[in-house]
Amino acid sequence: MAAPVFTQTTIAMVWDFDKTLIPGYMQGPLFERYHVDEKQFWSEVNALDLEYRERGCEQVSNELAYLNHVLDYTERGIFAGLNNQILGELGTQLEFYPGLPDFFSEIKQRLGSDPQYAQHEITLEHYIVSTGFTRTIRGSAIAEEVDGVWGCEFIETNEEYPRLSRITYVLDNTTKTRAVFEINKGVNKYPGEINVNASFPEQERRIPFNNMIYIADGPSDVPVFSVVKRLGGRTYGVYNPGHEKEFRQVKSLQEQGRVDSMGAADYRNDSQTFMWLWSTVQEIADRIVSEREQALGHRTGEAPRHLND
Repeated sequence: MAAPVFTQTTIAMVWDFDKTLIPGYMQGPLFERYHVDEKQFWSEVNALDLEYRERGCEQVSNELAYLNHVLDYTERGIFAGLNNQILGELGTQLEFYPGLPDFFSEIKQRLGSDPQYAQHEITLEHYIVSTGFTRTIRGSAIAEEVDGVWGCEFIETNEEYPRLSRITYVLDNTTKTRAVFEINKGVNKYPGEINVNASFPEQERRIPFNNMIYIADGPSDVPVFSVVKRLGGRTYGVYNPGHEKEFRQVKSLQEQGRVDSMGAADYRNDSQTFMWLWSTVQEIADRIVSEREQALGHRTGEAPRHLND
């Protein structure tokens, strides 16, 4: 079956989640629900790397270690009865940075209200790529605003009162790059027709990388920052306002050329972050218009015309 033909008029904003859209980690409400010491849990997770290696493992996945520890707590009754429904309910307790989730729809509306962009059918999509729980993101206030979520998932026991029993999907800081290639090629929209490993020219992909913006908070996002930036996309680093350590981390990424710009995780429409992201969306949209009008001029034998201010 031939792959669909794409107009490449879609812009994608791809978001990390923890400390990018929310101030902390999405597992916080889970620990609160079961009265578990958060620091103790993560300390135990961090110790698993050495334990597994001493038991003969040559390679250890930190994400698998934390997910398995969640299952261990569930089996031991510490996270008694934890299931996917509860993970979704925990998402309702997440508090987002200022301006969210309204920012997501406002940017789309601004883009759609421009007659020139509408004429060329330019649209915007939001995606979340996270090492956290897909079900918790799907249960949060931002879920209705996003076009796709990549995260970690569990399957439950087949019982009257199901609980989490197996890991079905894992995303780590490196495999996040697979997610952005799936967005790039359109695998998420046409899973039966397009394979993420298939090789086909950039001009035939659904969302070219130069139509993509990746927004995240820290050094763990370097693999995706690098891929998106190297292939022509834009990158933006955010930090929690008033947190000097987080500011320094993102500043270091900017100094290393990992991110194009940076700002506080404040998405209200008078903030620097809002203005940079919106102006970047406009720049991408203007380029798409220019390219399409030039292509039309070549096809009709007319000279390409300049865009109006």
